[in-house]
Amino acid sequence: MRFSCRVLLTAGSVFLASALSAHAQDRTLTIYTYDSFISEWGPGPGITEAFEAECNCTIDWVGVDDAGLLLSRLRLEGDATKADVILGLDTNLMAEAEATGLLAPHEADLSRLDLPLPWDDTTFVPFDYGYFAFVYDSDVLPEPPASLAELIDNPDGPKIIIQDPRTSTPGLGLMLWVKTVYGDEAPAAWQSLSGRILTVTKGWGEAYNLFLEGEAPMVLSYSTSPAYHQIVEETDRYAAAMFPEGHYIQIEVAAMTANSDDRELAKQFLDFITSDGFQTVIPTGNWMYPVTDLGDALPPEFGELPTPDAVLLIDPDEVAANRTAWIDEWLNAIAQ
Repeated sequence: MRFSCRVLLTAGSVFLASALSAHAQDRTLTIYTYDSFISEWGPGPGITEAFEAECNCTIDWVGVDDAGLLLSRLRLEGDATKADVILGLDTNLMAEAEATGLLAPHEADLSRLDLPLPWDDTTFVPFDYGYFAFVYDSDVLPEPPASLAELIDNPDGPKIIIQDPRTSTPGLGLMLWVKTVYGDEAPAAWQSLSGRILTVTKGWGEAYNLFLEGEAPMVLSYSTSPAYHQIVEETDRYAAAMFPEGHYIQIEVAAMTANSDDRELAKQFLDFITSDGFQTVIPTGNWMYPVTDLGDALPPEFGELPTPDAVLLIDPDEVAANRTAWIDEWLNAIAQ
């Protein structure tokens, strides 16, 4: 009997372990993000592989066209959202996102962060950053504008492609960049520039593709974008024009939803963001700077990229209070 009981206990233990393992594998983390993040060339696949190996779970990525649409989707779904984590908002949308009441504190360890600006937010975990810049084709435009003022004021300056601040985080970043530098004179600056705006696209991808197709010699992008061409295409043809007025920073963030079906797993993922498993994928996956010091793991091309003389950023609360009015101001200015 003692032997038989021991066999039954062992069998029960095996069954319990199998059941627990199956339960762990059935755990799914649903993350909303922007499409390019989870494309086959984006960081999503590498992050999925690294995190799923650690969590014994499955990531279900849900993509939208552009990060600027993430907040709209979160608001639309409200408490009924399927998302456990929202990844891809940035500092310009943080205050509005938190005001929805649909997000929860992250409780993550942020001691590894290495950012150009201090970070102590308790809701959002930064996962990468970059500086907005106009990327140009040096074969077509060997002498780009030397300042933001020159870009805006020169009636014979190059055509540019930009993104819509209503649907695109780079588009919003450019609008705030001009607002930071020009203040109340921002509408006049936009009126001066409007005649050389070839098109305003919904998102970054469309704009950059038009640029690469030769539709215009300059496009709003990031100062890190040329690293892609250097590393993947082995060409220095594309470069970022650096302006003495400074460049507006974008810090992209992730947050847990208040109604997450698995808050423990969501918190585990937010902790994972500052690990090497996540951060080493960022430079050549999202072509942005990592938020931790990767040391020799950072591609040397990133260390050679130009950095701005001044880092510009408007407080998220001020952006939230004025974004609608500033967008209306922008729309009126470029329409004239």
